[in-house]
Amino acid sequence: MLNRIIHFSLYNRILVLILTGMILVGGVIALMRTEIDIFPDLNAPTVVVMTEAPGLAPEEVEKLVTFPIETAVNGATSVRRVRSSSATGFSVVWVEFDWGTDIYLARQIVGEKISGVAEQLPPGVGAPQLGPQSSILGEIMIVGLTVDKAASDSLRAIGQTPTSLSRLRSIADREIRPRLLSVGGVSQVSVIGGDVAEYQILLDQGKMRFHNVTLAEVLDAAQGLNENAAGGTLYEYGNEYIIKGNVNTADTADIARTVVRSLPDAPAVTLADISRVVIGAKEPRLGLAAVRTEPAVLLTVTKQPAVGTIGLTDRIENELHALAHTLPADVCVSDDIFRQSDFIANSVSNLQGSLLEGALMVVIVLFFFLMNLRTTLVSLVALPMSILVTVLILRLMGVTINTMTLGGIAIAIGSLVDDAIVDVENVYKRIRENRLLPPDRHLPVIKVVYNASKEVRMPIFNSSLIIVASFLPLFFLHGMEGRMLIPLGVSFIVALAASTIVALTLTPVLCSYLLAGRKADAEMEREPWATRRLKALYSRALRWCLARGKRVIGAVAVLFVISAALFFTLGRGFLPPFNEGSMTINVATLPGISLEESDRIGRLAEQIILDTPEVITVARKTGRAELDEHSQGVNSSEIEAPYRLADRSRNEMVRDLRERLSEIPGVNIEIGQPISHRMDAMLSGTEAQIAVKLFGSDLNRLFAVGQQIRSVAKEVPGITDVNIEQQMERPQLHISPRRNMLARYGITLGEFTEFVDVALAGKAVSQVYDAGLPYDITVKFAGEARDTQRRIADLMIDSNVGKIPLSYVADVVSSSGPNTINRENVNRRLVISANVDGRDLRGAVNDLQQRVAEEVTMPEGYYVTYGGQFESEAEASRTLGLTSILALLVIFMLVYAEFRNLPESLVILINMPLAMIGGVLILVFTGGELNIPAIIGFISLLGIATRNGMLLISRYNHLEQEGVALDERIAVGSADRLTPIIMTALTSALALLPLALRSSVPGNEIQSPMAVVILGGLLSSTVLNVFVVPVLYRFIATRYRNRLRASVDEGQSLAE
Repeated sequence: MLNRIIHFSLYNRILVLILTGMILVGGVIALMRTEIDIFPDLNAPTVVVMTEAPGLAPEEVEKLVTFPIETAVNGATSVRRVRSSSATGFSVVWVEFDWGTDIYLARQIVGEKISGVAEQLPPGVGAPQLGPQSSILGEIMIVGLTVDKAASDSLRAIGQTPTSLSRLRSIADREIRPRLLSVGGVSQVSVIGGDVAEYQILLDQGKMRFHNVTLAEVLDAAQGLNENAAGGTLYEYGNEYIIKGNVNTADTADIARTVVRSLPDAPAVTLADISRVVIGAKEPRLGLAAVRTEPAVLLTVTKQPAVGTIGLTDRIENELHALAHTLPADVCVSDDIFRQSDFIANSVSNLQGSLLEGALMVVIVLFFFLMNLRTTLVSLVALPMSILVTVLILRLMGVTINTMTLGGIAIAIGSLVDDAIVDVENVYKRIRENRLLPPDRHLPVIKVVYNASKEVRMPIFNSSLIIVASFLPLFFLHGMEGRMLIPLGVSFIVALAASTIVALTLTPVLCSYLLAGRKADAEMEREPWATRRLKALYSRALRWCLARGKRVIGAVAVLFVISAALFFTLGRGFLPPFNEGSMTINVATLPGISLEESDRIGRLAEQIILDTPEVITVARKTGRAELDEHSQGVNSSEIEAPYRLADRSRNEMVRDLRERLSEIPGVNIEIGQPISHRMDAMLSGTEAQIAVKLFGSDLNRLFAVGQQIRSVAKEVPGITDVNIEQQMERPQLHISPRRNMLARYGITLGEFTEFVDVALAGKAVSQVYDAGLPYDITVKFAGEARDTQRRIADLMIDSNVGKIPLSYVADVVSSSGPNTINRENVNRRLVISANVDGRDLRGAVNDLQQRVAEEVTMPEGYYVTYGGQFESEAEASRTLGLTSILALLVIFMLVYAEFRNLPESLVILINMPLAMIGGVLILVFTGGELNIPAIIGFISLLGIATRNGMLLISRYNHLEQEGVALDERIAVGSADRLTPIIMTALTSALALLPLALRSSVPGNEIQSPMAVVILGGLLSSTVLNVFVVPVLYRFIATRYRNRLRASVDEGQSLAE
């Protein structure tokens, strides 16, 4: 079949060239139209259920809201983990499904399960809502709104009102957010900061008592004060009139004139008589925001899955620019706080640079060895053709272009020309030999090209199959690592297959055109100087090795044993750290702190971060936004800080920043990166590399044991940012009814709870529409009546004897309760999180596990589990280890099917340990760790390194069929294959050099360890292969010849 392909191509050369041109044009068009993103879809199918429960303490949220939702979704089809967080007035439940579950099916399952839960929830609790469909990489942009002080002063000078924080929040909620949500591809826009405006009816207890107005009367009046009436229709003068009772008003004075009670013999009592109607800020405030320490409103834009980030970011920016002209003069819009597209553009640019530099290395190597522009050009055509064919096939397969697929192409770039090199070098040599023949024995050029291509077709095809087989373990990975790395393997294999097709079709056609003719003949009179010199040096070195075969094999064996011993000393990790160009810094204080105090501490941290020379700007979120699944208490701040490195490395900058932030008293600091944080959160539910999960029933005991584990973790070398979830006690005020007193004063429990709700938390009773936009009308007591515990106890509640103090019927006592209650798979859970700096992840975790087991005594019923990156690393390492055995067997089968000789097949496979030597040594010398990409690099070497051995053995066998003696066969065959072996190895190795040397630049982080290992393995296997394989081949051939001679002698003696 392969011979037919070559034959068809050579005898239909014009058709092949036309098809090539069509593929070039189609590939360029596909490349220009393909969306580019940072990573493949890494998101585990997760459905988020969020429920607002205003006024409920965490224990009540857990018991009354979270537990019913967890019970409903537990046991659903394909659910692998259920996590929850119960905070003050808010419940979040994360339902995580098995990898591969369709997200729409998952959302349907959860929606059906919780459909009946809303009826079971307490009054006043919102209906459970499903979070927007997104991914861990969904947060693509943060937009900041601030007020320019200079512009505000200018507005005051001309008598205009500057923009307040309340107005700024309204602009974000009512103008910018709807416009951004209308942009195709945007999933959610969450808003934090500023004051949410509402109409407030602030009741005055004294005036209510004076007018003898009850709370029930106020609520009845307020609930209908802004509802329009439908009066039907009127037909008059041939027209149809719609009758509308237009009650709605946005004027506070009009609202204040609402009648509360009207008696025949007394003047009507209005809201103005018993309250103040004002426009104020909704309470409680859930969060604040700042940009460069100035109060701000932040909008976080989340994209839908499978939407291109760069294109969507451009559309959002266009929308913001159009909106900027409609905003007040003193409002500033900042879109440089966090933009994922910058990281993508930087990463893709770096990978493209590595691709171009790798291609340049290939050109230099080809020209150096061939010293012939024509042969170099023919070999190089395979490069762009293979890449464009790869892009076309990936587009047809539905695989997106991202740093992983580009990385696969970048790693394969040296291998893409290997097949063409082998073919061109053999054709080049056969055409030169044909020219040296007498004229009557000259063959047509097409015939020479066909014979030469046919001669190397099987080594080309089989070596490609073997490399594909070596990448098979990649496809057995599952979870996040599988989703991340499988596209890399797909693009590598597709690129390799494309290069093989090009080598069997286009390369012979170009050889027949460019390597024929008088000018080409003149260039082929002699081998290039570099090739002749290299062969002469190699021949002398090979004779020396053949004369000392046992010593050479012994020395290589010792080298392999040393490298194997070093292999087990390498540190272990999951994925190399990214350089995202932005930091995510979490600053947490003790629970129970006020939002204002937490804001003050956040500003201190912002100022310290701004003083870092590399930092461009900072933006801070303190607390949380409404219905935001990234729930955190008011005691926590999350700071985004984009940076640009100059004189220091990222690690040096982070260490310096961590040291300066630790000077703020009473705070826990955690420094990470936006995407890395979210990947960690998906793996373990915690935004850190290590998550020690402590399970138990009693929150106080959980926290006490957790503090012990935290103290132990701080003592482990290399572990930093050790934090414990703040589930500790926070101050609470308990209002407990005395039921006998309620009965005495004729107050029902419903009336009592409604009084507490309205008087303290406030109750939204209606809405006002201002300029078509809705605002809540909230009834509550004035702030001065409820700003201390004593005044709360003195609040006047309605009874059968008139108004009495709340303290008559209830106990108002100061107490404490948990800040947050986190659960996992229906068990209460406390997480001690940590990161690793300056040490390998696996070693740090092993030390931590050992010390916790030795130094921390677990109470009965309490237990610890460890999660995070190391867990995924261990699972992926096991998978790759087992499947690499399968890959090894497949490679052996392919080699044996080619040569049908067990000793020769084993000699070819000896290249694998030869490659391992270089891979291990280069990791040791560069201080690298054995992470998942490095392991994949070692597995890839299984296939890549066998190519050289196959080229040598196949040439020996051809010479043997021609009757060449053993020693001459080895000398001639080794010299013949030296050039293609060195060229293919150098092109593959040097093409990886840019990736290997730029391990810290964005986009190269994951590919770099693979490139380093493959680079070292290729160099060692190539250098050792050209000496070890001839020695071993001579050894097995001599033994076979001796056995054959012995059997012949034995046959002759028997005959005599």
